[in-house]
Amino acid sequence: MKNIIVTVGTRPEVIKMAPLVMELRKVQDFQVTLVSTSQHREMLDQALSVFRLEPDFDLDIMRPNQSLAESTARALRGMGRVLQENRPDLLLVQGDTNTVLAGALAAHYHKIPVGHVEAGLRTDDPYLPFPEEMNRRLTSQLTRLHFAPTRRAADNLLREGIPEDRVFVTGNTVIDALYWTEREYPDALPRVAREILERGNQYLLVTAHRRESLDGDLLEMAKALGEIVSSHPEIEIIYPVHLNPKVQSVMKEVLGGRERVHLIPPVSYPEIVQLIRNCYFILTDSGGIQEEAPAFGKPVLVMREVTERPEAVEAGVARLAGVAKEGILRAASELLEDPGEYRRRAHKANPFGDGKACERIAGEVTRFLGR
Repeated sequence: MKNIIVTVGTRPEVIKMAPLVMELRKVQDFQVTLVSTSQHREMLDQALSVFRLEPDFDLDIMRPNQSLAESTARALRGMGRVLQENRPDLLLVQGDTNTVLAGALAAHYHKIPVGHVEAGLRTDDPYLPFPEEMNRRLTSQLTRLHFAPTRRAADNLLREGIPEDRVFVTGNTVIDALYWTEREYPDALPRVAREILERGNQYLLVTAHRRESLDGDLLEMAKALGEIVSSHPEIEIIYPVHLNPKVQSVMKEVLGGRERVHLIPPVSYPEIVQLIRNCYFILTDSGGIQEEAPAFGKPVLVMREVTERPEAVEAGVARLAGVAKEGILRAASELLEDPGEYRRRAHKANPFGDGKACERIAGEVTRFLGR
């Protein structure tokens, strides 16, 4: 038996690793162990239940108001214990969280090879996004198998000196998760969205919660959202508000009780998939939704100054709107008031994959382990 440990810590990691866990468990003689750091407790547990998965080990690192250093240290100690006791043949990590960096470093200390899913994303600014940009750069130095979602991501790694025979262009596993979830949960559209559509209105889907947005940018976003609905009576906003108290405070202060703005609790992954599928367009500062929206032909306004996913911008389905109120308003107004611009942007052109990334990754893992 070849022992593979897969580690997750946040909801996005679960979403992007769950289909890979299912694919690897199809391989005879693979023992796949799922380790959760529980970097995000509630949202992670919710995502695991969607894919009918339970962690074999739960490190439970989350503590109220802990610093980045504290959460990383707790993850590093916990992963070190799991790796020492289980001695896997390979550790698989995904993305750019503290869990990823801690897992890769712990594996290095135990001389266990690392496979990095979604490798090679770069903004070339060490503080945007923070701390994710440096998490993924440092993880690349500790990785043996680099599973790049796009050719651009692979080229980033090659420019940094990663040997070509260690880099594999696979597509992004989030597309595998998206298609699986759409099939498994076709009726997951939340009632608030159904009621909007029944009224004959359209809704914009909003997600915004990044750490670097909390010190002022989030307020600009909130003001922009308020002006969008004020200027367009046929438009409503659905915003599943992140549990971060700072995000909750700003959004409730600016948008709470406002007509046609629906601040709702975080939703399940099947619900967000259906919200994407049925919205008019999306405003976001997050990364994953930039990958998911093109699969449904939904335009995306990225409320950031830079993105590590420029492929969506180049494909014409995403646009950098910046973080200032005026820039967000200008970009949204173009889509709302110019039917030609909307048609140009609302097309299926997904540079992030075809839903077969997990199959490709499982194939490379199988070859690496000599099966």
